[in-house]
Amino acid sequence: MKPAKTPRRRSREIALQALYAWQMGSGDALEQVRAIDDDGRTDRELAEALVRGVQARAAELEGLIAPCLDREFRRLSPVERAILYIGAFELQEHPETPFRVVLNEAIELGKSFGGTGGHKYVNGVLEKLARGLRAQEVAGGRQPA
Repeated sequence: MKPAKTPRRRSREIALQALYAWQMGSGDALEQVRAIDDDGRTDRELAEALVRGVQARAAELEGLIAPCLDREFRRLSPVERAILYIGAFELQEHPETPFRVVLNEAIELGKSFGGTGGHKYVNGVLEKLARGLRAQEVAGGRQPA
């Protein structure tokens, strides 16, 4: 039996869905968060903070992500873009969340919502980004060879 999703995992899922809708031009993303979170099993504050942060800084986040890609940002699927936006935002703005947690959460979002193998691509991009944004933490987390 699968363990129950944590409120923080659920928050990231809701943020992903809201950011997907935002990219598709489907209304107010914060309203999407509130509509999706009708059961109270999430950390709504985190979901809203992720959505607000990504929307406010989308161009900046894209600028951080783009050098880590092997194609143009706009050529990624909307799901991959949303996951990368969330991951980049968390890496930059939430240093209290270990980079490995950010990567793991992005991988799980990719497995649940992305295309086949998309989670591997997202992981590789966020690993490159983490090396730049959190170089000391990444270097400290590696095991000696």
